[in-house]
Amino acid sequence: MTTLGKRDNQGNYPNFIKREITHDTVMGVLNRLIGDQRKLYQSRNCPKYFFSDLEEHISFNDQQNQSEPINTETVYIRNMEGNTDQNSFSGMIKDNHPTFSSNYSREFWGVLWLSLEDLIVFFRNQSFKFELPDAIDINLASVLERSLYLRDVKPITCDEIILRVIDILKNEFPDEEYVEFEKVKPIRLYSAALYIQLARLNHKYDMKTACNQRGAKSYVFGYSKRGFNGMRDFMKNFITGGEKPIWGNPYQLKERRKGEGEVVSLLTKANGTLDILLSIPEDKAQQLKEMIEAAGVSSFYLGKKGLAYVDVIR
Repeated sequence: MTTLGKRDNQGNYPNFIKREITHDTVMGVLNRLIGDQRKLYQSRNCPKYFFSDLEEHISFNDQQNQSEPINTETVYIRNMEGNTDQNSFSGMIKDNHPTFSSNYSREFWGVLWLSLEDLIVFFRNQSFKFELPDAIDINLASVLERSLYLRDVKPITCDEIILRVIDILKNEFPDEEYVEFEKVKPIRLYSAALYIQLARLNHKYDMKTACNQRGAKSYVFGYSKRGFNGMRDFMKNFITGGEKPIWGNPYQLKERRKGEGEVVSLLTKANGTLDILLSIPEDKAQQLKEMIEAAGVSSFYLGKKGLAYVDVIR
C-alpha cells in the first residue's frame, strides 16, 4: 500500500497490476475442482500429480461478457496484525507530562530552537549554554510543531564545518549514519543534539521523566539518534487511548494526468465465461469428471476478489 503510487523506471505502477487469465490460472482451477487445495507448484512437484502428462493438452478460451460493464468497486486491504495510523492517536492528551513542565524542560527541549550556527557551537562546546526567548513556551504542542518543521527542512551540503560536527557524532553514536549523497538533513543533527543534551543534563538534573526508560537505555520521546519518528511515535507517549488502529486502507491509485487532472483507479472485476478445453483420452476425461463430482466444489475464488463456479461439463 505504501508504494502503490510509485512508478518504476518505465513509468509504470508495479504494485497496481492488471491480471489476466493464464495457463497457470486454468491449472489452479482444475486442481481446485478435484479437491486439491495445495499451491500449484506443490501439486506439480508431487509424484502423483494427476495432470503431469496432461497439461500440454489443456487450453482455454477467456470470454469476457461484453454486454455487461466491468464492475468497479472500492476494495479495502485489511490489516489484521495491529497496524496503526502514522498520523493519528486516540484518547485524551496528557498536556501536563513532566517532560514539558520540569526544571530541565527548557534546557532540554530548547535545543530544537537553536539556530544551525548555535547548534554547531553546541556540539563543539560541552559547556555551551543558551537562553530561550520568553515567547517560546515549552509544551507538547510547541515541541511537536517544531519537530515537524525541522523534519521538513531541506538537506544541507556538508562543508568543512559540518564534517567536523559529523566526526563528533560518529564518536558519540558510531552505529548511526548522518550523511547521504554528501548532504545531511538538519533534523538528524537536532535529534543527535537531544541525546547529547540528555547526557549532559543528567549531571545536573534527574532526567528519568524526560524520556522513555527501557532497562539501562533512554529514548527521547518520538526521536531516534538520527531523526524524528513522526507524530504517532511522539504522541503515543502523551495520550490516554494509545495509538489508533488501522483496519483497512482503500486499494486505489491516484495519479495526475495531463489534461485530465487527478484520476482515481479502482480495482475492477470482469464478468464472463472461461472455457477450459481438454484434449485428453476418454478414460482420463471420465476419471476427471468423476473426481470433480466427488469433490463437490460448488463455487471458488478466482483471483483476489473473483468468484467462479462450474456451469457445465461436456
